[in-house]
Formats: sequence, C-alpha cells, structure tokens
Amino acid sequence: MQHVNRRLNSIFVAFLLISVAGFSTIAVQAAEHRPPLGLQLFCLKHSAQCQATGQSTVAATTGLVQLVQAVNRQVNRSITPRADGRIDTWNATASAGDCEDYVLAKRAALIQQGVPSSALRIGYTKTRQGEGHVVLIVRTGAGEFVLDNLSTSVKLLADSGYRIESSSRGGLLDW
Repeated sequence: MQHVNRRLNSIFVAFLLISVAGFSTIAVQAAEHRPPLGLQLFCLKHSAQCQATGQSTVAATTGLVQLVQAVNRQVNRSITPRADGRIDTWNATASAGDCEDYVLAKRAALIQQGVPSSALRIGYTKTRQGEGHVVLIVRTGAGEFVLDNLSTSVKLLADSGYRIESSSRGGLLDW
C-alpha cells in the first residue's frame, strides 16, 4: 500500500509541476501580448480613440497611398523628437515626443481622413540598434504599409527591414 501511495504522490507532484510550468508559460505569453502600459493609460483617458471601427483591410488605391505618404511626412515634420524620460507617455497631439506620439498622431490623422481604425495597427519592433520602437501599420489588400518617424518614405512591411514582434489588432488594447 505504501508503494501505491508513493507512486500516487509522485504522479501528483509530476502533474503539479507540469501544470505550474504550463501556467507560467501561458502567463508569460499573455504578458508578452499585453498592450504597453503607456498605451493602456492613453486609452483610459481617450477610450473613443482606441476602439476598432470599420474594415480590417482597405484597398491600396492611389489616393490611399498618397494620403498615407502625406500624413507620414506631415506628422514627421510637425513633431520634434524627444524621449519620454522615466515615464512612458503616449499623446496623439504632441508637439514633441517619441515614436509612440508619432504613431498616435498619424493614426488620428488617417482616421480623420476616413481610414477605418480597424485597418490601422501599432506594431512593436526593434531598430537596427536593437532599441524598442513602434510604427503604424496600414493593412491593405496589397500588403501592410509602415509609417515610421525614422523614415520620410512609406514602405511595405516586407521592404521596411522591420520584424514586427507584436501588434495591436483592431482596437488598440487588443494585442
């Protein structure tokens, strides 16, 4: 009987270890796909700007491509680069800021021009120097266009040199 009890205890311990390991993997995966804290705080203040509306992809018409290029250039010129410092803040109307502020300003400008918010994604990537960076992605039938404060030209994601590590899906808090 003791042999059976020891065997059951061993099986139970193994089950617990597997369960805990599985749970921690799920917890880590969930944490990796959570929106950045600065974006969560932005959405608490501006919930209407974070909602998904419309189609998740748009047609890559000449007019859309021209609009995307114009918005990218205009916003890149209108915001002075400045690091956040210790607290990561996200602002759609900043006159000075970092990549997140450029992304939110571009997203707001495109939505104002009629691009559905569901077709606009925020993508997290790394720069060539290995620093965390976000870009705006416009999903079209011809591919995903990347709007980047580090470049005046809009490129297809495949041609951008970036590998998107995570991104929003539709609404800004859906990662």
